[in-house]
Amino acid sequence: MKYYMDNNTHTLINKQTKELAFKLYEFDKISHFDHIQRLNYYSLIWIKKGSGTATVDFNTYEYKDNYLFACTPYQPFLFAPETQTEGVIIHFHPDFFCIHRHHNEIACNGVLFNNIYDPPYIVIDKTTEDTLNMILQEMFKDIKENDIAMNESVLSYLKLFLINGSRIKVSQNPEIPKPGIEEHFIVQKLKNLIDEHYKTKHSPKDYAEALHISTKALAKISKNYFNKTLTTLISERIIIEAKRELYLTNKSIKEIGLELGYEDEFYFSRFFKKHTAISPSVYRKTVGFNKAASLT
Repeated sequence: MKYYMDNNTHTLINKQTKELAFKLYEFDKISHFDHIQRLNYYSLIWIKKGSGTATVDFNTYEYKDNYLFACTPYQPFLFAPETQTEGVIIHFHPDFFCIHRHHNEIACNGVLFNNIYDPPYIVIDKTTEDTLNMILQEMFKDIKENDIAMNESVLSYLKLFLINGSRIKVSQNPEIPKPGIEEHFIVQKLKNLIDEHYKTKHSPKDYAEALHISTKALAKISKNYFNKTLTTLISERIIIEAKRELYLTNKSIKEIGLELGYEDEFYFSRFFKKHTAISPSVYRKTVGFNKAASLT
């Protein structure tokens, strides 16, 4: 890894791919994120102070002090501050640390990242704030010392940061209304059905029939509790699996499409591009984990 530091911006560059591997920096304004971002790495954006709105996947959320946003590669996001916004940003490429390969170790995949059911942020309490600040201080210190074990040290602190963030996320469901007993059953059953059948059932009607409820009623529940249409939930679940396959295997795009229920490779590629703004081949090339299969 090559290391660069500029005005307290700490950057590690992968020597082989020339891609950003890791970046850590503090900011006192967030205006550089005032237009849609589609980055080919993970982003943790901790708003320590300030208020405004954040748009992630074209859903808008209000933010205040101590909001931590987590965005996946190519997930669209932007920030519109209403007051001066300060904080810390961590970017990391899957070549540096892939949550798909370490999900059992840190349990953040499907919690902080790739979570189609909950908002893409957590609210950090005082205890966690102190813990995360301590982790960041040690990370900054190790990076500045720039010793031979820096990469492993940064990885260890990044894991700790993700573990603590995931624990908070599990205990929080920000701005999600509490359903009644009957609706709670439907919401939970819907999640289970999507996770079980997303490869073969792509239509909201399929899930409505399985739940013995009208498509219109299920659409209302989906909008109320996830702030998303049922079609969006299904599509996002398919995309998450497509990304995982592009990360971790050398399967052809046609094979991946077939496994996800798309017999036409070109239709699958168009579907993927519609939801990510890039083709599966570009995603695989720029995110980089088509190379991971040889590492498993």
